[in-house]
Parts: sequence; structure tokens; C-alpha cells
Amino acid sequence: MIILGDELVPYEEVSSISSIDEIKTTKANSIVSFDFDEKLLKYCFENSLKCLVKVVSIKEAIYCNSLNALYIASHYDMAKKIQKVADNYMFDSKNLCIIKNNNSFEDVAKSEIDGVIYSILLDNK
Repeated sequence: MIILGDELVPYEEVSSISSIDEIKTTKANSIVSFDFDEKLLKYCFENSLKCLVKVVSIKEAIYCNSLNALYIASHYDMAKKIQKVADNYMFDSKNLCIIKNNNSFEDVAKSEIDGVIYSILLDNK
């Protein structure tokens, strides 16, 4: 299980962005994070950037996987739906459930979702 944002488990730095210009100010080799945006996703794909994309639909998740997003993040109900599609189509992108604290670990693990990301990492815009 992937765990991003927990104090106990080391993880790569995640930099929240909302525009292509903001990518220039992120640390080298960090993961850029943004709400689903076709232009940002395509830019990351064309420039081989590691990205984490917050999605609200299966359609958005499919685009993210097709354009090599490292991680796809969504809330629990959507993450469960995406995981079924991801398993069936063998996504390379990892499906993450957005959580507030580690009280949700067990439910996420039982649902066989690839991992979790703490919401605090996505709210730092």
C-alpha cells in the first residue's frame, strides 16, 4: 500500500500547482499535483514530469493513466470505482484515496485501493 503524507513513512515531495508557470518554481524531481486539467496533464506528459492528478470521474482517471500520470487521487467512493477499472485495464498509474488521517487506512486496504494520500498534501496551493 502506498502512503503519501504520513509522518512515519518517507515519501517524495508533492508540489501543488494550478498553472504551467508554477511548475518552474517547484523543486527538481518533486511530484507536481493538480486538479484534473487537460492542458497541465498534456504538458506533464510531453515533458516527462511526474504528476499526481486529483480526479472526480472514471473518464478523467482513464485520461490520466493514458497520459502517464504517476498517481490518480480521488475521494473514497470514486477511488473504489476507479480501482475496479484500473485492475481490469492494468493501469500503470497508481490509484490513491484521499484521506484526512490514518483512521481510514483499514477501509482503504479492505477495498484493495493502491494507496492513500493525506488531503493536506493536496490543499497546499
